[in-house]
Amino acid sequence: MKNQTLTYREALKTAIGEAMHNDKRVFLMGEDVGNYGGCYAVSKGLSEKFGADRVIDTPLSESGFVGAGIGAAIGGMRPIVEVMTVNFSLLALDQIVNNAATLRHMSGNQIGVPLVIRMATGAGKQLAAQHSHSLENWYAHIPGIKVLAPATVADARYMLCMALKDPDPVILFEHVMLYNDSAVIPKPEDCPDMHQAMVRKAGNDISLVTYGGSLLKTLQAAGELEKQGISAEVVDLRCLRPLDTQTLFKSVNKTHRVLVVDEGWRTGSLASEICALVAEHCFWSLDAPPNRICSKEVPIPYPQHLEHAATPQVSQVVEAALVLLNRDVT
Repeated sequence: MKNQTLTYREALKTAIGEAMHNDKRVFLMGEDVGNYGGCYAVSKGLSEKFGADRVIDTPLSESGFVGAGIGAAIGGMRPIVEVMTVNFSLLALDQIVNNAATLRHMSGNQIGVPLVIRMATGAGKQLAAQHSHSLENWYAHIPGIKVLAPATVADARYMLCMALKDPDPVILFEHVMLYNDSAVIPKPEDCPDMHQAMVRKAGNDISLVTYGGSLLKTLQAAGELEKQGISAEVVDLRCLRPLDTQTLFKSVNKTHRVLVVDEGWRTGSLASEICALVAEHCFWSLDAPPNRICSKEVPIPYPQHLEHAATPQVSQVVEAALVLLNRDVT
């Protein structure tokens, strides 16, 4: 008998449905999450199961419905707010940054905002310059919120459950290229604590550090390096705020080289922060300067070949790793 599989989108839907079944305070709200089933079909069927009072179609007003989610969380509910794509979250920045992230601090720990915000992120679907952003680093910059980037079916299945138990706002970034990925139905033990980074592939020669939609490319690059006799360790950050620096530093202190793969733009990127942290805390272990592969400093193009050229690819990761290892680049 073959093992049953689950897609990334099905894993998210399973997690949402389970949470709603187990806790009457949990509800889902966002644009087209009800009858339509969500822009990426994550909530398909949930409205029929739980009703329109708990799977709520909202007006096209991100500031309005994210604000409503904050209010519901303060009032004792456990809302899951779906923002269709990360670029639309810019319309709710005031609510997220000035309200959700600050209320515990401003109230002297009297008011918590146990809110989960889900949003699609990243390039690869030819959604052009206005719908292909990778802005995870913007949100990882903000104290008061936690930022997750589930890259596997197991993480999609269980990190959402963990986020709903957190007393403070949590944002889940779901890369658009992951929704169709599938894996054997995961078990809870396949997903460690949501704050913990994971070594997805052990190695000794170089640390390849990444997250979200870049994980598969990075693992493929590690496989290509393996063919050349190079043992690359792949670290999946998983949680972007707070960063699990213990796992990061342990890997770099072992391999003595680090290359960060980040789909965000290079200037002010999360990759920049990781390189700085490594330089500050692992300087005497390094045999080469920390380096990073990021998206080109342009709005993401629509044509597929240009979109491909603008974002990190396996060949770039392999070439940069070879340079750090002083190997010939063929």
